[in-house]
Amino acid sequence: SERSGQKECGNNKAKIQIQNKMYTSTIKNCPMRISFVLSSILFIPSAAEAFASSFAPVRSASSAIRPGQRSTNLNSLPTSLDTLTSGLASISRIQYGVTVSPNRVSLTGPAAFYLPKLKILYDVENSRACRSVRERITELDLAVDKVIPSAKNSRVMNGGLKGVEKPSIVPTLVAIVEGKEQKFQGEDQILGFLNEKFSNEKKKSKVKFVASSSNLESIDETESSVEIENAVTQIKEILSDLTKYLPGLLRPSRGTKVASTASFTLPNVPRPRNPLILYSYEGNQFCRLVREILTELDLPYELRSAGKGSFRREELSEITGGSSQYPYLIDPNTGIRMPESKDIIQYLYDTYALWTPPSELLRLASDVVTPLLAPLYKLITPMQAGSYRENEFEYRSEIAEAKAEIFDEISTAPVVVYTYELSPFCTEATNLLDNIGVRYKKVSLGREWIPGLIANPAKRAALLEITGQSSLPNVFIGGTSIGGLYSGKPGIVPALEKGVFMDMVEDAKRSM
Repeated sequence: SERSGQKECGNNKAKIQIQNKMYTSTIKNCPMRISFVLSSILFIPSAAEAFASSFAPVRSASSAIRPGQRSTNLNSLPTSLDTLTSGLASISRIQYGVTVSPNRVSLTGPAAFYLPKLKILYDVENSRACRSVRERITELDLAVDKVIPSAKNSRVMNGGLKGVEKPSIVPTLVAIVEGKEQKFQGEDQILGFLNEKFSNEKKKSKVKFVASSSNLESIDETESSVEIENAVTQIKEILSDLTKYLPGLLRPSRGTKVASTASFTLPNVPRPRNPLILYSYEGNQFCRLVREILTELDLPYELRSAGKGSFRREELSEITGGSSQYPYLIDPNTGIRMPESKDIIQYLYDTYALWTPPSELLRLASDVVTPLLAPLYKLITPMQAGSYRENEFEYRSEIAEAKAEIFDEISTAPVVVYTYELSPFCTEATNLLDNIGVRYKKVSLGREWIPGLIANPAKRAALLEITGQSSLPNVFIGGTSIGGLYSGKPGIVPALEKGVFMDMVEDAKRSM
């Protein structure tokens, strides 16, 4: 019994020692486990960004790309999501701007010579009022010699178009009526002019609808039916007015302002000598995508409206050799003729912009998500690198070694980019640099920043101590960090928008 008691006591001591070791190990590894859990939670935004990149457009082989440029993975080219939302915008206005009205005045008959000519339309693609005007232009099968994008930051609104007067109201239509130039301002004036000159539709007289039972008893059956018809018409008009706002809600921020890549404040933005020519009709979702970019790149164009039933469909078929696919772009400045909205948009960026901008979704994520998560990133970064270890000297030695590597790397090339392989922000940053022809040295810290995917957590912690930024990409020019794609001091895109990025690169080259 004494031996069995000693054996049991020994077993208990062994169990206690094992439990103590497990407890000690748990305490020591607690920061690492916390880091892993937080990292996994914070990886969700990155995973969402990666999922968004699955909507990335695929550029067809027919696209005309300037040497040194290439399409980015998640940029302002139309994606499946753009096609979907633009399609829903078209569905919301399916009764308007699609089919040529049977009550239009024929533009091919003997009276066509005497009809007014639409000379200039001051327009913003995503404006509710402008949309109503363009819908009616499609329905009346009209053409406009020059549509001038008139966003608040456009050239025409800031005195940047020579010989073109700034409109006081958008939309504004300038027409030649009986040999004289006339101006029509605002949606109501323009629609009134178009209906008067180009429509044979007779206006129905409206009788005010009164819901009083005594009045209903006093009127005859004919008057009652007219009043009901007018009431139904009024309800339809109210519903129509409500749906006018849906396309703008479905396509927020697109086609509302000039993009920084074509801003009049930047030097050497390529401009066409002559207006482009666009075969389009208002209700087509793919035509909308092209018109949005024409507004965003501040490009005047001739609008040849070609809704269903338009004689211009035969005209386009003769030009293309049988196809009447919309939209269709003709650039008289380069001789380019092309269908396909994605190809057209890529061509417009390559020809009339300084760079193909990343998607606005990334900018939104950078402006909203990054500031919220930055404090947690800074907390987790040293923990991932092993700051919780008992031997602090070992940790500091690893960080010092990583810093030495960084200083060596940023001194060997004018532009150095620290990236993750799976990060949409990193991919867009390097592709944007490729797009504008900037050579750089790329240093990858792994696939992503969560445990198991990050290859060099010590270098990430060292970057945090050197620059105050733990997120990637981290771009160095001339040995100084300018930040990431959108954020930092000032970031790649903000530096491009200010027109200083290329100067910074050239200064770095001279100092090397």
